[in-house]
Amino acid sequence: MRSPTLALLGLVAVVAAAAPATALAAEATLVTRELPVAGTRTLASDGNRAGRFNLVGLQWQGPGRVSFRTRSLAGRWSGWHAAAPEAEDAPDARTAEGVRSRRWKLGNPYWTGPSDRLEYRLRGRVTRLRAHYVWSPVDDVPLRVPSSTATPTVVTRTAWRASESIRRGAPRYANALRFAVVHHSAGSNSYTREQSAAIVRGIQLYHVRGNGWDDIGYNFLVDKYGQVFEGRYGGVERNVIGAHAQGFNTGSVGVALLGNYDSAAPTAEGRSALVRLLAWRLDVAHADPLEVLSMPSGGNPRFPTGVPVLLRPISGHRDVGFTSCPGSIVYGQLNLLARAVSLTGLPKLYAPAAALVGGRVRFTGRLTASMPWTVTVTDPQGTHVAAGGGFGPRVDWTWDARAAPTARYTWAIRAGPTVRASTRSIVAGSGTALTLSAVSAQPATVSPNGDGVADSTTIRYALGSPAMVTATVQDDDGIALATLFSEAKPAGLQSFRWAPDALPDGNYSVRISAKTLDGREVVSTVPVAVNRTLAFVSALPAFLSPNADGRSDSLRVSFALAADADVIVTVRSGPAVSATLLAGRFGVGARSVGWDGTVAGVAVPDGRYDIVVEATTLLGIATHKTKLTVDTAPPVLRLVSAFRRLATVSEPATITTVVDGQVRKFVRRTAGVFRIPAPSSYRNARVAARDRAGNIARQLIIRRKPTRRSAARAGAAARPAGRRG
Repeated sequence: MRSPTLALLGLVAVVAAAAPATALAAEATLVTRELPVAGTRTLASDGNRAGRFNLVGLQWQGPGRVSFRTRSLAGRWSGWHAAAPEAEDAPDARTAEGVRSRRWKLGNPYWTGPSDRLEYRLRGRVTRLRAHYVWSPVDDVPLRVPSSTATPTVVTRTAWRASESIRRGAPRYANALRFAVVHHSAGSNSYTREQSAAIVRGIQLYHVRGNGWDDIGYNFLVDKYGQVFEGRYGGVERNVIGAHAQGFNTGSVGVALLGNYDSAAPTAEGRSALVRLLAWRLDVAHADPLEVLSMPSGGNPRFPTGVPVLLRPISGHRDVGFTSCPGSIVYGQLNLLARAVSLTGLPKLYAPAAALVGGRVRFTGRLTASMPWTVTVTDPQGTHVAAGGGFGPRVDWTWDARAAPTARYTWAIRAGPTVRASTRSIVAGSGTALTLSAVSAQPATVSPNGDGVADSTTIRYALGSPAMVTATVQDDDGIALATLFSEAKPAGLQSFRWAPDALPDGNYSVRISAKTLDGREVVSTVPVAVNRTLAFVSALPAFLSPNADGRSDSLRVSFALAADADVIVTVRSGPAVSATLLAGRFGVGARSVGWDGTVAGVAVPDGRYDIVVEATTLLGIATHKTKLTVDTAPPVLRLVSAFRRLATVSEPATITTVVDGQVRKFVRRTAGVFRIPAPSSYRNARVAARDRAGNIARQLIIRRKPTRRSAARAGAAARPAGRRG
């Protein structure tokens, strides 16, 4: 029977989800359905055609909100849940996995237990809606795995049967891990110990196939029974960049508690497991769980790119984004949690570092107790070249590396068998070793035709010690044509620019010779090609919006040939060719080709592309790349505070404001919060935004009610002179 409450709330739909036919399938499966968003009647269900799921996530387009409830196989309906309470559980915006899902608002994967129907309701404008139904079988997974005493017990990806076949690409790593972000999965707390692995499998499938991410977003997941699951692939002791806190994934480890902790407290088993996990993982990173740090934002709706944010080493997701995660109960316990982590697994070594100043290397660190410590340095062959030590809570020792050959040295700080050692490397030394390395030319093909592109090349090289350096140009047969310079150079990285204006097209090399006063000499050469065949390449506009709105719907690629050549013009996404615009043999002169942003009548997906023009002659291939951004989605404007005159825009755009009839226009070069140029007493305002592809946002219209004071002032100004009221 339809409830009166649902009738008042607008659109309500009942959908039976498709699912696999067999209950004992080892692999989780996902079925996606587009759901209606128009009308106000209750839609008919799919009946009882064995449709079932145990995890579901909703995704939609538009500024509105979505909530849902599900019916168990026993016929009991759940309570209503917000589809995306943790909307910024996401990859960083500029990564490939972030781009794949940026047009959708991503609901969280919600564990429902075995269910067969879904009801949903909408608030505000929702233009598209889809549901991802996951069936993740519960089977006999060996959840407890043995581990060494150096690491906590972790259920590996192999043990919980992660689907390695759906992962995309290789993992990415941060240089260092500085803090942890605690989440909750926002799903049901009513799950059994045996269902935990099925929940993790379902989340992975939803994150990859539903959201378009590379793998499961979290680095670790912890259930209420104290089981710790390995999350994103790449190694539990390595600084794997996850997809759990947009703008702050690099340098953090994301840990999700399975369940919802807005009003429920974590179990004692779950909390103890979380403490052990964080104590171990931060110890691997030598990060102090009680030391406040500053991290620059990578960009999200709350913190624009580059903004420094003060964080605790154990932060909640709400500290870095607009979210209630990890729930009010867990968030309120984070300081006590950090204290417990700091007292677990002592003694520890914090902040080990090596700093090179004036040829000397200073090694520092902090210990949680006074004890003997040592620093050792070894060369690339493994030979010990220096060592020092001391006693106390602070490590501080300096190695004089001025007499050592320049090389990459490995250093280690140790404080006995109970403290995790730190082993890293540093390039040091300024002694007598003469080396010439890292010789390169960028670009390797030069086109000195005056079009401003690749008219010259930059030659770079590294000297191991001071020397007299001579640079010579040679032809393809090794005959010297010209000496570019002969000068004394210090040790370190060096570079110079060369423009071969006087040379005809052909293949050449630049010979670098480094010679010391005692006669030692090292030589290296780098090839450079001169090819003027292709010139004056352009692809305009640089932002394309193939949505038939009359703005930036097509582009034109133009180029000029100085010789007959086989030319191919392609549009590429990474190494893959998305479209071929032109291919054939062409003579000397200017050429151009247009493109409407479609392939076989279908617009290419939004994203970043390269327009690549290749001209092949007997001299080889001349290549020119031009960047292109395809963007059909309009920017989104949102009012933050009418009183404070603050709004946000979802991408760089030209902002136009009309405040009490006064028009202002300015360019917002980044997404994020901006101030509406208006006086404090304005009455009406309209805010519009147009992105670089010409897409126009839905306007913000602001009408403020006058305060008593402003109304009184307006009334006084309206009275005739000489009258008193």
